[in-house]
Amino acid sequence: MPEEQEDDNTVYVGSKPAMSYVLAVVTQFSEGQDLVHVKARGKAISRAVDVAEIVKDRFVEEATVDDISIGTDQIETDEGDKINVSSIQIDLEKP
Repeated sequence: MPEEQEDDNTVYVGSKPAMSYVLAVVTQFSEGQDLVHVKARGKAISRAVDVAEIVKDRFVEEATVDDISIGTDQIETDEGDKINVSSIQIDLEKP
C-alpha cells in the first residue's frame, strides 16, 4: 500500500484477522517507533479497537492510548453515489 510507505507508523485495519494487525503494530514498536496510529473505517472500527486492546494487554504492556479521534469520511461508491462512513484513529504510544 503506498499510504503505509508515506506514513510508516500507521496501520490501516481492514478485513484480515485482528492478529495480523496486532503483529504490524508490535513490529512498528520493535523497529523503534514511539507512536503508532491504528486507523479504520466502517465495519473495521471494532476490529481496530480489538487490535489496540490486544497490543496493550498482551504484547506491549507499557503502551498506552495517547489519543482517539473519530470522524466521518465521504467516499464514492462504484455507482457514483457519495456515502458517509465513520472512521477512527487510535494513537498508541510507548514511553
